[in-house]
Amino acid sequence: MYLVVATVTEKVVIMGSTGSVGVSTLDVIRHHPEKFRVAALSANNNVDLMLRQCKEFQPERVLMVDHSAASELETALRDIELPIEVSAGSSQLDLLIGEDTDSVVCAIVGAAGLSSTLSAIRQGCKVLIANKEPLVMLGPTLVELARENDAVILPLDSEHNAIFQCLPGNWQSGLGDQNSHIRFGVRRLLLTGSGGPFRNVDAETFPMITADQACAHPNWDMGRKISVDSATLMNKGLELIEACALFSLDEKLIDVVIHPQSVVHSMVEYVDGSVLAQMANPDMKVPIANALGWPHRIESGVSSLDLFSANHFDFEPPDENKFPALPMAREVARTGGDAPATLNAANEVAVAAFLNEEIRFDQITEIVLNVLNQTEFEQGVSLESVVASDQRTREKALQLVKACRV
Repeated sequence: MYLVVATVTEKVVIMGSTGSVGVSTLDVIRHHPEKFRVAALSANNNVDLMLRQCKEFQPERVLMVDHSAASELETALRDIELPIEVSAGSSQLDLLIGEDTDSVVCAIVGAAGLSSTLSAIRQGCKVLIANKEPLVMLGPTLVELARENDAVILPLDSEHNAIFQCLPGNWQSGLGDQNSHIRFGVRRLLLTGSGGPFRNVDAETFPMITADQACAHPNWDMGRKISVDSATLMNKGLELIEACALFSLDEKLIDVVIHPQSVVHSMVEYVDGSVLAQMANPDMKVPIANALGWPHRIESGVSSLDLFSANHFDFEPPDENKFPALPMAREVARTGGDAPATLNAANEVAVAAFLNEEIRFDQITEIVLNVLNQTEFEQGVSLESVVASDQRTREKALQLVKACRV
Protein backbone atom coordinates (compact mmCIF):
# COMPACT_ATOMS: atom_id res chain seq x y z
CA MET A 1 0.00 0.00 0.00
CA TYR A 2 1.27 3.48 -0.88
CA LEU A 3 0.58 6.51 1.27
CA VAL A 4 0.26 9.78 -0.60
CA VAL A 5 1.56 12.62 1.56
CA ALA A 6 1.53 16.26 0.54
CA THR A 7 4.82 18.11 0.96
CA VAL A 8 3.31 21.45 2.05
CA THR A 9 3.11 22.03 5.81
CA GLU A 10 -0.44 22.85 6.88
CA LYS A 11 -1.15 25.29 9.70
CA VAL A 12 -3.71 23.79 12.07
CA VAL A 13 -5.82 25.48 14.75
CA ILE A 14 -7.40 23.20 17.37
CA MET A 15 -10.42 24.53 19.24
CA GLY A 16 -10.71 22.40 22.37
CA SER A 17 -7.23 20.88 22.44
CA THR A 18 -7.43 19.46 25.96
CA GLY A 19 -10.59 17.43 25.29
CA SER A 20 -10.57 13.86 23.99
CA VAL A 21 -10.82 14.89 20.32
CA GLY A 22 -8.17 17.58 20.70
CA VAL A 23 -5.76 15.18 22.42
CA SER A 24 -6.34 12.56 19.70
CA THR A 25 -5.80 15.18 16.99
CA LEU A 26 -2.45 16.17 18.49
CA ASP A 27 -1.52 12.49 18.66
CA VAL A 28 -2.11 12.16 14.91
CA ILE A 29 -0.16 15.36 14.24
CA ARG A 30 2.67 13.98 16.38
CA HIS A 31 3.11 11.25 13.76
CA HIS A 32 3.45 13.85 10.96
CA PRO A 33 5.70 16.72 12.09
CA GLU A 34 6.69 17.39 8.48
CA LYS A 35 3.08 17.81 7.34
CA PHE A 36 1.35 19.79 10.11
CA ARG A 37 2.26 22.84 12.18
CA VAL A 38 0.11 23.63 15.22
CA ALA A 39 -0.62 27.34 14.91
CA ALA A 40 -3.06 27.85 17.79
CA LEU A 41 -4.79 25.97 20.60
CA SER A 42 -7.75 26.70 22.86
CA ALA A 43 -9.13 25.12 26.01
CA ASN A 44 -11.49 25.90 28.84
CA ASN A 45 -9.44 25.75 32.06
CA ASN A 46 -7.04 22.76 31.96
CA VAL A 47 -3.80 24.69 32.51
CA ASP A 48 -1.56 21.68 33.20
CA LEU A 49 -2.41 19.86 29.98
CA MET A 50 -2.33 23.05 27.91
CA LEU A 51 1.12 23.86 29.28
CA ARG A 52 2.39 20.42 28.24
CA GLN A 53 0.89 20.90 24.79
CA CYS A 54 2.55 24.30 24.48
CA LYS A 55 5.93 22.86 25.41
CA GLU A 56 5.68 20.12 22.82
CA PHE A 57 3.97 21.84 19.88
CA GLN A 58 4.90 25.48 20.55
CA PRO A 59 1.89 27.15 18.92
CA GLU A 60 1.95 30.84 18.09
CA ARG A 61 -1.25 31.57 20.06
CA VAL A 62 -3.29 29.92 22.79
CA LEU A 63 -6.58 30.85 24.43
CA MET A 64 -8.12 29.82 27.73
CA VAL A 65 -11.83 30.52 28.06
CA ASP A 66 -11.42 30.87 31.83
CA HIS A 67 -9.67 34.17 32.59
CA SER A 68 -7.90 32.98 35.74
CA ALA A 69 -6.63 29.91 33.85
CA ALA A 70 -5.29 32.22 31.14
CA SER A 71 -3.38 34.27 33.72
CA GLU A 72 -1.94 31.12 35.30
CA LEU A 73 -0.87 29.79 31.89
CA GLU A 74 0.68 33.09 30.88
CA THR A 75 2.78 33.13 34.05
CA ALA A 76 3.87 29.51 33.53
CA LEU A 77 4.90 30.19 29.93
CA ARG A 78 6.83 33.30 30.97
CA ASP A 79 8.68 31.29 33.63
CA ILE A 80 9.96 28.82 31.01
CA GLU A 81 10.55 31.59 28.48
CA LEU A 82 8.15 30.32 25.84
CA PRO A 83 7.03 33.33 23.73
CA ILE A 84 3.44 32.25 23.12
CA GLU A 85 0.64 34.80 22.94
CA VAL A 86 -2.10 34.04 25.52
CA SER A 87 -5.64 35.41 25.36
CA ALA A 88 -8.76 34.80 27.45
CA GLY A 89 -12.51 34.54 27.04
CA SER A 90 -14.78 32.76 24.57
CA SER A 91 -15.37 36.01 22.67
CA GLN A 92 -11.74 35.89 21.49
CA LEU A 93 -11.87 32.39 19.98
CA ASP A 94 -12.38 33.66 16.44
CA LEU A 95 -9.09 35.56 16.61
CA LEU A 96 -7.14 32.31 16.80
CA ILE A 97 -7.92 31.70 13.13
CA GLY A 98 -5.35 33.62 11.10
CA GLU A 99 -5.44 34.44 7.41
CA ASP A 100 -2.81 31.75 6.79
CA THR A 101 -4.72 29.02 8.69
CA ASP A 102 -5.24 25.92 6.55
CA SER A 103 -7.28 23.66 8.85
CA VAL A 104 -9.42 24.26 11.93
CA VAL A 105 -10.44 21.43 14.25
CA CYS A 106 -13.73 22.38 15.92
CA ALA A 107 -13.93 20.29 19.08
CA ILE A 108 -15.54 22.62 21.61
CA VAL A 109 -18.40 20.81 23.32
CA GLY A 110 -21.86 22.32 23.01
CA ALA A 111 -23.23 25.42 21.32
CA ALA A 112 -20.19 27.42 22.49
CA GLY A 113 -18.30 26.28 19.40
CA LEU A 114 -20.75 27.73 16.87
CA SER A 115 -19.16 31.16 16.38
CA SER A 116 -15.61 29.88 15.82
CA THR A 117 -16.92 27.24 13.38
CA LEU A 118 -18.60 29.99 11.37
CA SER A 119 -15.37 32.01 11.36
CA ALA A 120 -13.36 29.04 10.10
CA ILE A 121 -15.83 28.50 7.26
CA ARG A 122 -15.82 32.20 6.32
CA GLN A 123 -12.02 32.05 6.13
CA GLY A 124 -12.31 29.27 3.53
CA CYS A 125 -10.47 26.77 5.70
CA LYS A 126 -10.64 23.02 5.79
CA VAL A 127 -13.02 22.74 8.74
CA LEU A 128 -12.93 19.53 10.76
CA ILE A 129 -16.11 19.42 12.86
CA ALA A 130 -16.17 17.12 15.88
CA ASN A 131 -18.91 18.86 17.85
CA LYS A 132 -22.37 18.10 16.48
CA GLU A 133 -23.97 21.29 17.71
CA PRO A 134 -23.01 23.70 14.87
CA LEU A 135 -24.38 21.36 12.18
CA VAL A 136 -27.42 20.55 14.30
CA MET A 137 -28.21 24.19 15.08
CA LEU A 138 -27.36 25.83 11.76
CA GLY A 139 -26.45 22.99 9.40
CA PRO A 140 -27.93 24.09 6.04
CA THR A 141 -26.59 27.61 6.57
CA LEU A 142 -23.08 26.33 7.33
CA VAL A 143 -23.06 24.07 4.27
CA GLU A 144 -24.19 26.92 2.01
CA LEU A 145 -21.63 29.24 3.59
CA ALA A 146 -18.92 26.65 2.90
CA ARG A 147 -19.87 26.60 -0.78
CA GLU A 148 -19.75 30.39 -0.97
CA ASN A 149 -16.31 30.60 0.67
CA ASP A 150 -14.68 27.54 -0.93
CA ALA A 151 -14.38 25.93 2.49
CA VAL A 152 -14.62 22.17 2.99
CA ILE A 153 -16.50 20.73 5.96
CA LEU A 154 -15.03 17.41 7.05
CA PRO A 155 -16.89 15.43 9.74
CA LEU A 156 -14.94 13.91 12.63
CA ASP A 157 -17.88 11.96 14.01
CA SER A 158 -16.92 8.37 13.18
CA GLU A 159 -20.35 7.76 11.62
CA HIS A 160 -20.40 10.80 9.36
CA ASN A 161 -16.77 10.36 8.45
CA ALA A 162 -17.57 6.77 7.49
CA ILE A 163 -20.40 7.94 5.22
CA PHE A 164 -18.11 10.62 3.81
CA GLN A 165 -15.58 7.93 2.89
CA CYS A 166 -18.24 5.72 1.28
CA LEU A 167 -19.69 8.47 -0.93
CA PRO A 168 -18.36 9.27 -4.43
CA GLY A 169 -15.43 11.69 -4.55
CA ASN A 170 -17.35 14.40 -6.41
CA TRP A 171 -19.99 14.42 -3.67
CA GLN A 172 -17.27 14.60 -1.01
CA SER A 173 -15.48 17.63 -2.37
CA GLY A 174 -18.67 19.55 -3.14
CA LEU A 175 -20.61 18.50 -0.01
CA GLY A 176 -23.48 17.42 -2.24
CA ASP A 177 -26.87 18.99 -2.81
CA GLN A 178 -30.51 17.89 -2.62
CA ASN A 179 -30.22 15.97 -5.89
CA SER A 180 -26.85 14.32 -5.24
CA HIS A 181 -28.38 11.06 -4.06
CA ILE A 182 -30.24 10.74 -7.37
CA ARG A 183 -27.21 11.74 -9.42
CA PHE A 184 -24.92 9.27 -7.65
CA GLY A 185 -27.47 6.49 -7.19
CA VAL A 186 -27.58 6.57 -3.38
CA ARG A 187 -30.63 4.84 -1.92
CA ARG A 188 -30.06 5.56 1.79
CA LEU A 189 -27.51 6.17 4.51
CA LEU A 190 -27.19 3.71 7.38
CA LEU A 191 -25.98 5.35 10.61
CA THR A 192 -24.63 2.71 12.96
CA GLY A 193 -24.50 2.98 16.74
CA SER A 194 -23.40 0.70 19.54
CA GLY A 195 -26.71 1.10 21.38
CA GLY A 196 -24.92 2.49 24.41
CA PRO A 197 -24.49 0.89 27.83
CA PHE A 198 -28.24 0.27 28.36
CA ARG A 199 -29.13 -1.50 25.13
CA ASN A 200 -30.06 -4.67 27.04
CA VAL A 201 -31.19 -2.98 30.26
CA ASP A 202 -34.87 -2.91 31.20
CA ALA A 203 -36.33 0.61 30.93
CA GLU A 204 -37.88 0.18 34.39
CA THR A 205 -34.38 0.55 35.86
CA PHE A 206 -33.70 3.87 34.10
CA PRO A 207 -34.76 6.03 37.11
CA MET A 208 -31.98 4.40 39.18
CA ILE A 209 -29.15 4.87 36.68
CA THR A 210 -26.24 6.95 37.96
CA ALA A 211 -24.05 9.37 36.04
CA ASP A 212 -21.04 7.05 36.31
CA GLN A 213 -23.07 4.18 34.84
CA ALA A 214 -24.30 6.35 31.97
CA CYS A 215 -20.75 7.50 31.20
CA ALA A 216 -19.36 3.97 31.00
CA HIS A 217 -19.56 3.50 27.23
CA PRO A 218 -18.84 -0.09 26.16
CA ASN A 219 -16.59 0.79 23.20
CA TRP A 220 -15.61 4.46 23.08
CA ASP A 221 -13.61 6.69 25.42
CA MET A 222 -15.54 9.97 25.29
CA GLY A 223 -16.36 13.02 27.40
CA ARG A 224 -19.16 12.78 29.96
CA LYS A 225 -21.74 14.83 28.05
CA ILE A 226 -21.45 12.85 24.82
CA SER A 227 -21.36 9.60 26.82
CA VAL A 228 -24.75 10.44 28.37
CA ASP A 229 -26.08 11.30 24.91
CA SER A 230 -24.93 7.88 23.75
CA ALA A 231 -26.72 6.26 26.69
CA THR A 232 -30.03 7.97 25.84
CA LEU A 233 -29.42 7.54 22.07
CA MET A 234 -29.84 11.30 21.75
CA ASN A 235 -26.36 11.19 20.27
CA LYS A 236 -27.71 9.13 17.39
CA GLY A 237 -30.67 11.49 17.00
CA LEU A 238 -28.36 14.49 16.77
CA GLU A 239 -26.25 12.58 14.25
CA LEU A 240 -29.33 11.99 12.12
CA ILE A 241 -30.08 15.73 12.05
CA GLU A 242 -26.41 16.44 11.35
CA ALA A 243 -26.36 13.97 8.45
CA CYS A 244 -29.43 15.61 6.89
CA ALA A 245 -27.57 18.93 6.82
CA LEU A 246 -24.11 17.67 5.95
CA PHE A 247 -25.21 15.47 3.05
CA SER A 248 -28.27 17.52 1.98
CA LEU A 249 -30.64 14.61 2.47
CA ASP A 250 -34.20 14.18 3.72
CA GLU A 251 -34.46 12.25 6.99
CA LYS A 252 -36.45 9.54 5.19
CA LEU A 253 -33.25 8.53 3.41
CA ILE A 254 -31.37 7.93 6.69
CA ASP A 255 -31.83 4.88 8.91
CA VAL A 256 -30.25 4.08 12.28
CA VAL A 257 -28.83 0.59 12.82
CA ILE A 258 -27.62 -0.74 16.16
CA HIS A 259 -24.24 -2.45 15.79
CA PRO A 260 -22.86 -3.32 19.27
CA GLN A 261 -19.33 -4.15 18.09
CA SER A 262 -18.69 -0.60 16.79
CA VAL A 263 -16.51 -1.89 13.96
CA VAL A 264 -18.74 -0.92 11.05
CA HIS A 265 -18.97 2.83 11.54
CA SER A 266 -21.69 3.49 8.96
CA MET A 267 -22.79 2.42 5.50
CA VAL A 268 -24.12 3.78 2.22
CA GLU A 269 -26.63 1.74 0.21
CA TYR A 270 -26.80 2.32 -3.56
CA VAL A 271 -29.71 1.75 -5.92
CA ASP A 272 -28.07 -1.32 -7.45
CA GLY A 273 -28.22 -3.07 -4.07
CA SER A 274 -24.55 -2.50 -3.19
CA VAL A 275 -23.78 -1.46 0.39
CA LEU A 276 -20.42 0.17 1.09
CA ALA A 277 -19.25 0.12 4.70
CA GLN A 278 -16.30 1.76 6.42
CA MET A 279 -14.72 -0.41 9.12
CA ALA A 280 -11.97 0.28 11.65
CA ASN A 281 -11.12 -0.22 15.29
CA PRO A 282 -13.23 2.15 17.45
CA ASP A 283 -10.66 4.93 17.82
CA MET A 284 -11.28 8.61 17.03
CA LYS A 285 -7.80 8.91 15.53
CA VAL A 286 -9.05 7.06 12.44
CA PRO A 287 -11.61 9.70 11.32
CA ILE A 288 -9.28 12.47 12.51
CA ALA A 289 -6.43 11.20 10.32
CA ASN A 290 -8.83 10.80 7.40
CA ALA A 291 -10.00 14.40 7.71
CA LEU A 292 -6.58 15.92 8.46
CA GLY A 293 -5.01 14.19 5.49
CA TRP A 294 -7.92 14.63 3.07
CA PRO A 295 -7.83 14.33 0.11
CA HIS A 296 -4.84 12.05 0.82
CA ARG A 297 -4.47 9.15 3.25
CA ILE A 298 -2.08 9.40 6.20
CA GLU A 299 -1.13 7.12 9.09
CA SER A 300 -3.34 7.45 12.16
CA GLY A 301 -1.28 5.44 14.62
CA VAL A 302 -4.22 3.06 15.16
CA SER A 303 -3.61 -0.69 14.92
CA SER A 304 -5.04 -2.54 11.92
CA LEU A 305 -8.46 -4.13 12.26
CA ASP A 306 -8.11 -7.85 13.01
CA LEU A 307 -11.05 -9.43 11.19
CA PHE A 308 -10.06 -12.89 12.36
CA SER A 309 -10.63 -11.97 16.01
CA ALA A 310 -14.08 -10.53 15.24
CA ASN A 311 -16.28 -13.58 15.73
CA HIS A 312 -19.43 -11.93 14.39
CA PHE A 313 -21.11 -8.66 13.52
CA ASP A 314 -24.58 -7.98 14.93
CA PHE A 315 -27.10 -5.54 13.46
CA GLU A 316 -30.52 -4.75 14.90
CA PRO A 317 -33.11 -1.95 14.79
CA PRO A 318 -33.14 0.53 17.68
CA ASP A 319 -35.85 0.23 20.34
CA GLU A 320 -37.55 3.60 19.88
CA ASN A 321 -40.01 2.95 22.71
CA LYS A 322 -37.20 2.53 25.20
CA PHE A 323 -35.14 5.33 23.66
CA PRO A 324 -37.61 8.07 22.62
CA ALA A 325 -34.80 10.48 21.74
CA LEU A 326 -34.56 8.88 18.30
CA PRO A 327 -38.14 9.46 17.07
CA MET A 328 -38.02 12.87 18.77
CA ALA A 329 -34.95 13.84 16.74
CA ARG A 330 -36.45 12.49 13.52
CA GLU A 331 -39.54 14.66 14.02
CA VAL A 332 -37.29 17.66 14.68
CA ALA A 333 -35.38 16.94 11.45
CA ARG A 334 -38.69 16.98 9.57
CA THR A 335 -39.71 20.25 11.23
CA GLY A 336 -36.44 22.06 10.48
CA GLY A 337 -36.01 25.77 11.14
CA ASP A 338 -34.92 26.40 14.73
CA ALA A 339 -36.37 23.10 16.00
CA PRO A 340 -32.94 21.37 15.92
CA ALA A 341 -31.39 24.21 17.92
CA THR A 342 -34.21 23.91 20.45
CA LEU A 343 -33.67 20.16 20.79
CA ASN A 344 -29.95 20.63 21.23
CA ALA A 345 -30.20 23.37 23.87
CA ALA A 346 -32.84 21.55 25.92
CA ASN A 347 -30.75 18.39 25.83
CA GLU A 348 -27.59 20.21 26.93
CA VAL A 349 -29.39 21.65 29.96
CA ALA A 350 -31.00 18.33 30.87
CA VAL A 351 -27.77 16.35 30.54
CA ALA A 352 -25.89 18.88 32.67
CA ALA A 353 -28.61 18.60 35.32
CA PHE A 354 -28.36 14.82 35.28
CA LEU A 355 -24.57 14.90 35.63
CA ASN A 356 -25.04 17.29 38.58
CA GLU A 357 -27.49 14.79 40.14
CA GLU A 358 -30.38 17.26 39.89
CA ILE A 359 -32.64 15.02 37.78
CA ARG A 360 -32.98 11.30 37.01
CA PHE A 361 -31.67 9.65 33.85
CA ASP A 362 -35.17 9.04 32.49
CA GLN A 363 -36.06 12.70 33.00
CA ILE A 364 -33.51 13.87 30.40
CA THR A 365 -35.68 13.02 27.40
CA GLU A 366 -38.87 13.98 29.30
CA ILE A 367 -37.56 17.51 29.77
CA VAL A 368 -36.48 17.77 26.13
CA LEU A 369 -39.88 16.58 24.92
CA ASN A 370 -41.70 19.03 27.20
CA VAL A 371 -39.61 21.92 25.88
CA LEU A 372 -40.33 20.92 22.28
CA ASN A 373 -44.05 20.71 23.00
CA GLN A 374 -44.01 24.22 24.52
CA THR A 375 -42.19 25.85 21.60
CA GLU A 376 -43.43 27.44 18.39
CA PHE A 377 -40.72 27.03 15.77
CA GLU A 378 -39.52 29.51 13.17
CA GLN A 379 -38.46 28.39 9.70
CA GLY A 380 -36.22 31.27 8.65
CA VAL A 381 -33.04 31.02 10.73
CA SER A 382 -29.84 33.02 11.06
CA LEU A 383 -26.99 32.97 13.55
CA GLU A 384 -28.73 35.68 15.59
CA SER A 385 -32.13 33.95 15.62
CA VAL A 386 -30.61 30.58 16.48
CA VAL A 387 -28.61 32.08 19.36
CA ALA A 388 -31.78 33.77 20.64
CA SER A 389 -33.73 30.51 20.33
CA ASP A 390 -30.94 28.69 22.14
CA GLN A 391 -31.12 31.14 25.05
CA ARG A 392 -34.94 30.98 25.32
CA THR A 393 -34.81 27.20 25.26
CA ARG A 394 -32.23 27.02 28.03
CA GLU A 395 -34.41 29.18 30.26
CA LYS A 396 -37.42 26.90 29.66
CA ALA A 397 -35.36 23.78 30.28
CA LEU A 398 -33.90 25.19 33.51
CA GLN A 399 -37.43 25.88 34.78
CA LEU A 400 -38.35 22.27 34.10
CA VAL A 401 -35.20 21.08 35.85
CA LYS A 402 -36.16 23.14 38.92
CA ALA A 403 -39.63 21.63 38.84
CA CYS A 404 -38.11 18.14 38.86
CA ARG A 405 -36.18 18.95 42.02
CA VAL A 406 -39.33 19.77 44.00
